[in-house]
Amino acid sequence: MKIIHIITRLIIGGAQENTLISCEGQHDLGHDVTLITGPAIGPEGSLLERAQKYGYKVEIIDAMRRAIHPRDFLVYRQLKNRLQELKPDIVHTHSSKAGIIGRRAAAAAKVPVIIHTIHGLAFTASTSKVVNHAYKMLERNAAPISTRIVCVADAMRDQSLAANIGKREQYRTVYSGMDTSPFLNPPVARDAIRQQLGLNNEHVVIGTIARLFELKGHDDLLDIAPDLCNRFPQLRFLWVGDGLLRPHLERRMNELKLRDRFILTGMVPPTEVPKYTAAMDILVHPSRREGLARALPQGSLAGIPTITYDIDGAKEGTIDQQSGFVLPPFEKDKLAMAITRLIESSDLRVSMGRFGRDFAIQRFDAKVMVSELEKVYAEAISHRQ
Repeated sequence: MKIIHIITRLIIGGAQENTLISCEGQHDLGHDVTLITGPAIGPEGSLLERAQKYGYKVEIIDAMRRAIHPRDFLVYRQLKNRLQELKPDIVHTHSSKAGIIGRRAAAAAKVPVIIHTIHGLAFTASTSKVVNHAYKMLERNAAPISTRIVCVADAMRDQSLAANIGKREQYRTVYSGMDTSPFLNPPVARDAIRQQLGLNNEHVVIGTIARLFELKGHDDLLDIAPDLCNRFPQLRFLWVGDGLLRPHLERRMNELKLRDRFILTGMVPPTEVPKYTAAMDILVHPSRREGLARALPQGSLAGIPTITYDIDGAKEGTIDQQSGFVLPPFEKDKLAMAITRLIESSDLRVSMGRFGRDFAIQRFDAKVMVSELEKVYAEAISHRQ
């Protein structure tokens, strides 16, 4: 098939990794794959070079940006004209901005099958009710032209339906896949990477894999860190990622006199995440908004327990009381209690890590995701015929 994927930008992020793995897997299956994206602008780093090296076609529309802008009509016209030229069998859009414009352009170009993946809900992202309402209306208007709407978690489907976006029969859940092998067999041995990071066997390492950005929950960890560090001298925090909030977070660490308890890796390409995950004992993801955070299965694949707030699809990535803890949203006292329980029990860390690894292999392997997308495409084509 001729398949075109459209995404707003190729920064380092979960939705972008999901999209690239989809393109790579479909290219390997023999499909004619093209990825259309805007420029990878932002402090989060870029996945554009990875996309351009793989072998499928990559096209950049320079005017495509994340924020709503009057030039979006120009992007729509460029996309429509390009889709009319390429005549794809399927257009598959990712992220809200590209999804809204891309689906409209695909419909105008008379593309037979239009798929959209919800990685996270834009109409819950802003503190502005006006912005959230606008995105909700745009999603409602785009849903009828979607042959199928793919969600990375059942929670995304349920929240969308509750907002009157689309019909239940349009939705399919396909969990976000990844290359599991580097997490199962890390490229750098645990002892070696811990030594490089200045960690010894006595240290218990709480890891976080996320951009240093709003809504990712780093401030929650800093709020509970003083008491935890006082009670557990062996405790260390390992934060994988970078972003606009780094100066603010480092300032808080210094004010709390805890800078020596935190290790910040800075910008890390996805290929290096497994080696840092191998150094962790517990993975904590206190984000306030996600589709289904890739960090959760990454921690499980590394054989460590995961802790998360019960938001969006979190409980589909962490099985409460089995692979880790799913906590009432934003209750920092419960977060501290869960961390304490795992610090104090190495046996619990091991048992939860084993369960989580088996669970994550079955649900989040890249080959599983690509195979499930093939089924969605086949069903969508059959539906249109």
